[in-house]
Amino acid sequence: MSFSQILLIIISSAGLLHGVLFACYLFFFKKKKTQTNVLLGLILIFMAFRIGKSVMMNFGEGLEPIFIFAGLAILLLIGPFFRWYVLGMTRPNFKISRSHLVELIPFSLVFGLSLFITKDLYENNKIIIILFGSVLMFIYLHFACYITIAWKTLKKVHKQFKKDTQTKSQKAILTWLNLLIFGFIIIWISYFLNIIEDQIPYIIGPIMYSLIIYYLSYKAFLLKTTEIDGEAFKANDSSVVFKRIVVLVKDEKLYLESDVSLSKISMAIKQSPQKTSSVINQYAQRNFNDFINYYRIQDAKELLSNTENEKFTISSIAFDTGFNSLSSFNSAFKKFENTTPSAYRKKRIDI
Repeated sequence: MSFSQILLIIISSAGLLHGVLFACYLFFFKKKKTQTNVLLGLILIFMAFRIGKSVMMNFGEGLEPIFIFAGLAILLLIGPFFRWYVLGMTRPNFKISRSHLVELIPFSLVFGLSLFITKDLYENNKIIIILFGSVLMFIYLHFACYITIAWKTLKKVHKQFKKDTQTKSQKAILTWLNLLIFGFIIIWISYFLNIIEDQIPYIIGPIMYSLIIYYLSYKAFLLKTTEIDGEAFKANDSSVVFKRIVVLVKDEKLYLESDVSLSKISMAIKQSPQKTSSVINQYAQRNFNDFINYYRIQDAKELLSNTENEKFTISSIAFDTGFNSLSSFNSAFKKFENTTPSAYRKKRIDI
């Protein structure tokens, strides 16, 4: 075995081992034993088995057909478990019911058939070879369908929870799931290309998995996704209050009023100033002044970018967007855009 082959084995196996260790951490060392952490751990174990089969098939000789078919059948498990994981991370109180287990029937059938495939039967029977090719295509299309379903589920959540109303935990979950789906797409493409194009080395799949699993583990640590689940999307009084604030401030353009205040908004939504301030800090991740000024600056940017408004002074634009003074407008503009209004106008108009 050449040095390059040994290096490829090490690289591809490193990700496999890392995934197994991550799964063990979720199973045995994580204090918070949530359903989503268990599902993620199982997905990692299934992927490790699938990738392990690929490594052995690429570098080993005489691999039994039963092991090949079993490794492929695992993909029929990963799809449903991944869908359940996405649901568990985006729906409060999600539980796997008996109806969900129906999705495991394709795996049961393919895995059951793999037990009867021997090397002699596989090598000397054209029907078995055709059957193998058909099942192989079905498995990869099945996995692709589940990736698509997971993406559509996530898209619905994005529509339901607008970006400016998401909490920190909700943003972390949605970012994490987007990365996870993207990672699965890359892995799927790397394997599928090998099927339709012989020039693509089979080992590319395990190598891509290794790179992706290290990156995803790092992001999971940064986003703290093993500490949160679908409970982050549970409807509560604060989210309702914030939606009312956004409607009042953004949709009804209350931010354009120069005398808008925390107490004024609190009275309008029938909440205490303390509650209103707390909700804005939680969901907008800004204090009240920055929350109001953000919308004012967005309007100011549009006015400054329009050549038809060159006749208007920056002072007039400041007052038109709700600011009481030019100095407060300049300070707010520089805080959000990292430049002055005059420099922004010159740059936009010169383009």
